[in-house]
Amino acid sequence: MKSNFIRAIRQGVQTLSPAYFALVMATGIISLGTYMMDMKIVSLLLFGLNNLFFIVLWLLTILRVFWYFNFIKKDITNHLVGPGFFTLVAGTCVLGTQYILIFNLFVIASILLALGILLWLVLTYTIFTTLTTQQDKPTLDKGITGGWLTAIVATQSISILSALVATHLGQPGRVEFNFFALSMWLWGGMFYIWMISLIFYRYTFFKFSPGDLAPPYWINMGAMAISTLAGSVLILNAQDAPFLESLLPFMKGFTVFYWATGTWWIPMLIILAIWRHVIKKHPLQYDPLYWGAVFPQGMYAVCTYRMSIALHMPFLYYFYKFFIYLAIIAWVVTFIGLIRHLLAEWSKIKQSIDNVTI
Repeated sequence: MKSNFIRAIRQGVQTLSPAYFALVMATGIISLGTYMMDMKIVSLLLFGLNNLFFIVLWLLTILRVFWYFNFIKKDITNHLVGPGFFTLVAGTCVLGTQYILIFNLFVIASILLALGILLWLVLTYTIFTTLTTQQDKPTLDKGITGGWLTAIVATQSISILSALVATHLGQPGRVEFNFFALSMWLWGGMFYIWMISLIFYRYTFFKFSPGDLAPPYWINMGAMAISTLAGSVLILNAQDAPFLESLLPFMKGFTVFYWATGTWWIPMLIILAIWRHVIKKHPLQYDPLYWGAVFPQGMYAVCTYRMSIALHMPFLYYFYKFFIYLAIIAWVVTFIGLIRHLLAEWSKIKQSIDNVTI
């Protein structure tokens, strides 16, 4: 019985999706959104859950490194799966942002920032170097999805947490951290332009089936939303960093540009979702990738809220109020799907144990 249970655990670890840290991303950003909008009990509940998710997923990931390192190498060299590893960076930095904004715990946030930067460096230069140098490559329509934009989300999450950490530092460290945050913000924006051009080209000039429209396509919007949030944080930091103050018109313009681009994507993504599930009747069932669709909704609410403060635009109130409730509903529905999935897996394990016992 014990061996069957361990075997089942090992199988779960073996097939663990690299993108599962999107669960931490989604839970963290909704926790932050509810905190900013005075839903403190919901925020603290999600904060506690997010710490649990973070610890469990890291334990499973470490076990996968020791038990199935070959599978990790295979995933990293896979054009469709490899970019999912960037959720480790984004999840780590989102949790760090929770610690610094909700509890003002600078030391923990700094440790998580250091871990996020280290992961970003390792994953960026491992994944993209590997995908560049490998000889057998898929065609564009088989090798790129919205999941590639997780790399932008990871980059911008570092920018945000760096800018927040900067507010707790004295000079000259504050200037240096703000400069680093600005550099990451600009690189993330450039990276988005590169990638979304390929993704949009793939959408419009290659055959498209419902199965191709995987949940991470919502990151088309989410990457712009987190870029908006990063820009808003930098604008708010400008009073403590003279070089940022000199760039205020530029930062404000690009922040609105990112927000407008993300907003454009929302109706398009809803229409495509209707086409996928209603017209083409593609089954709607739990997939860990759906957390990558929950995260952008929460991020859009938070970025709109912060931009309304940074740019003095109170008329955006209805945007972020609507989307934070929508994000909460999406999180609850997906979490119910996760629980049902885990119960179904446990039922299979139990049945296997019972069969052996008999």
